[in-house]
Amino acid sequence: MHNVTMIAGDGIGPEISNAVAEIIAAAGVEINWDRVEAGAGVMDKYGTPLPEQVFESIRKNKVALKGPITTPVGSGFRSVNVAIRKELDLYANVRPLKVHAKAFAQNQAIDMVVFRENTEGLYVGIEHYVGDEAAESIKIITRKASRRIVRSAFEYAIREGRKKVTAVHKANILKFSDGLFLEEARNIAAEYAQTHPEIEFDDKIVDNMCMQMVQYPEQYDVLVMPNLYGDIVSDLGAGLIGGLGLAPGMNLGDEIAVFEAVHGSAPDIAGQNKANPVALLFSAVLMLRHLKEKEAADRIEKAVSDVLNEGKVLTVDLGGNASTDQITEAIIANL
Repeated sequence: MHNVTMIAGDGIGPEISNAVAEIIAAAGVEINWDRVEAGAGVMDKYGTPLPEQVFESIRKNKVALKGPITTPVGSGFRSVNVAIRKELDLYANVRPLKVHAKAFAQNQAIDMVVFRENTEGLYVGIEHYVGDEAAESIKIITRKASRRIVRSAFEYAIREGRKKVTAVHKANILKFSDGLFLEEARNIAAEYAQTHPEIEFDDKIVDNMCMQMVQYPEQYDVLVMPNLYGDIVSDLGAGLIGGLGLAPGMNLGDEIAVFEAVHGSAPDIAGQNKANPVALLFSAVLMLRHLKEKEAADRIEKAVSDVLNEGKVLTVDLGGNASTDQITEAIIANL
């Protein structure tokens, strides 16, 4: 029995979270879900979109599955998701990009993993106006954060049998900030070259990397980069494998892991039984592997891929007309 925090979120979050829990149970994994509320929908109840019990539960269980959460307009939060990552020091945002549905993929050769630094860069939100005619944003890059995100990418490559790590940057222009990131990436790569020479290392300027992902994705494996670039590159990769509805994600710290879909809460279709649970389900597959439930994770992943490739039971966003319940039932039947 695993104790896992469930943040169903709002919008379509509760629907797809329940679907995922049902599929995991059907796969034979016993999870004690500690369900907590967060998001715009709980503002009236708690006076905040992030009640303290959310953090208490995650700290206790060390593992959480998070549905999409709406950030309230006009509140003090820039982003509920960013607030969770910052409070729990979840410094690595990891997004595997793998083709599961051939009909939706732009390129069948894609099988890479994006490691995005989660705590600094432009997303620290330090910005101000300069008079009436300009605004400035301050980008923070530190040696500590650069070292640990690159090290986590190498450790993942070793653990998962990956062959190459690529650091992505704009150090040709941003010589201090991105230059520091690249310097630390090369230092870490030199360390691992002594102990794991089988893992290749290179670096790419971010705009070139985007082109390379489209034209030559088979040449890339694990990508590691600062915050903003990771946000953009991972969404580009999601588009190449079929869209955000198929893209999983996880946020990792030294002791805590939060697994989440990367799409939004889609309030326009909430409660209509139309939502696609696949991205959150693939995120749950990552969670199950983290919990050492590899056999169940593999079975679920294969069942989802079979349903997607068969193409008979697809939600509206995937070009079909199936309901959330119907695609959930189809996946369970394929288990």
